[in-house]
Amino acid sequence: VPGVAPAKVAILGGSVSGVNAAQMAVGMRADVTIYDISNDRLAELDMFFSSQIKTAYASKAAIASAVKNAHLVIGATGAIGSAFLAHLQADPRCALAVGLGRHTQPAVDLDDEATIAAAAPQLKAQGPWHCIIHAAGLLHGPHGMPEKRLGQLNYAQMEATFRTNTFGPALVLAHFAPLLPKQGRGLLAVLSAKVGSIGDNRLGGWYSYRASKAALNMLVKTASIEVARTHPQAVLVALHPGTVNSVLSAPFNGAEIGRPAADAAGDMLRVLDGLPAEQTGSFHAYSGEPLPW
Repeated sequence: VPGVAPAKVAILGGSVSGVNAAQMAVGMRADVTIYDISNDRLAELDMFFSSQIKTAYASKAAIASAVKNAHLVIGATGAIGSAFLAHLQADPRCALAVGLGRHTQPAVDLDDEATIAAAAPQLKAQGPWHCIIHAAGLLHGPHGMPEKRLGQLNYAQMEATFRTNTFGPALVLAHFAPLLPKQGRGLLAVLSAKVGSIGDNRLGGWYSYRASKAALNMLVKTASIEVARTHPQAVLVALHPGTVNSVLSAPFNGAEIGRPAADAAGDMLRVLDGLPAEQTGSFHAYSGEPLPW
């Protein structure tokens, strides 16, 4: 179906019935993997199907990873976070979808480092978590609107912006990246913003917000290098959601020019579906377009 990601089909055993099931799934353009305990049989299947399917040895870890697809959304009470969670809960490929925020159990409060450190161990037993999305962010608040001029810079606003947009996500990376599968594909995405691109900055202004997102992008890139050493198929990525109709964009005509949060979340999930491990540590728009750092 155009616009819908292919279903992921795991077939346990490369016997005649397994081959028949795979042929049917391939005919429906599914993403098919056959698991078997015989390397010789896997080689035969590779030759028979060519590049139409993937094969994998049927270890306990590989099978566990295939049959359970757990997703986690941090910042699930915001417009985009709640839209992510709704999409995932409606996706038949997703066996478990959990949303976290200040008032969930466990709680994740970006202003309280201890909650981030405590939440990850509590969720470990339900994992591995195949997709972790950090969707919280701050553009304006009690400390004011985004600064347009150097003369408007002040510690209080810069600290608040960096705490939510940079420091909090950094600790999420530190504590939650180890929950990704060590074998098999895993995704950890954070919401960044195109205005955090240094190479794309043509207008200036919005000092704290731009700088906090640029710093977040560097954290994602740096973490991706480290995580790849222990989780070779993990993809860590920064995503630009575009202008979305939300509280964050409301003072900037978001209701008039922004897209529905459900559309933005769906677009970004399709981008995540298509990212290979080779693109870990990258920065993409909701359209899939790679963005300059």
